[in-house]
Amino acid sequence: MLKPIFKRLAVLLVAAVACFGFAACTTTTTHTDDNSSKRASINGGAEKALAELYKQVPGSRELVARANGVLVFPNVVAAGFGVGASYGEGVLLKGDKASAYYNTAGGSIGLIAGAQSKAVYVLFLTADALSKFEASKGWTAGADASVAVLNVGANAAIDSKTVQQPIVGFVLTNGGLMANATFNGNKFTKLDL
Repeated sequence: MLKPIFKRLAVLLVAAVACFGFAACTTTTTHTDDNSSKRASINGGAEKALAELYKQVPGSRELVARANGVLVFPNVVAAGFGVGASYGEGVLLKGDKASAYYNTAGGSIGLIAGAQSKAVYVLFLTADALSKFEASKGWTAGADASVAVLNVGANAAIDSKTVQQPIVGFVLTNGGLMANATFNGNKFTKLDL
């Protein structure tokens, strides 16, 4: 009595696998379209995030222009209660051209309650720092290289002492530049887009 039921289940399982296989073959173009759409969305977000940075932080346009490469994550969402996590997707710009796409993820413990969205910028000011980042399979700030947090002086301009570091970064929220931001422990991984 049980054998016919197992045969029917096996036939249904094979049919389901075959259907999913055929569906996967027919959606290849959609996947490519999805990647193209995702790249366009990230690029548009990065453009807006840079415009906001230039508007709020005097001297940032010159610093970005001087960098060998700039990672821009227009929308990193951090959320949690006590223990938190953050995630965002962005683009590595060389000049004004998109070079590659990355995600960033990190965790934190402390006074966290709710969710917050922020734009994250990492500037590679030396060719050596950029090439080490690009050669990595997964790059973690603090472990693979230090990221100096960019501080703004009393006149709201970029602090020139921080600019001497090979890698600098800063975080912009709706309230402005975050003074107590840290990059240590954030992992950056290349996306296949």
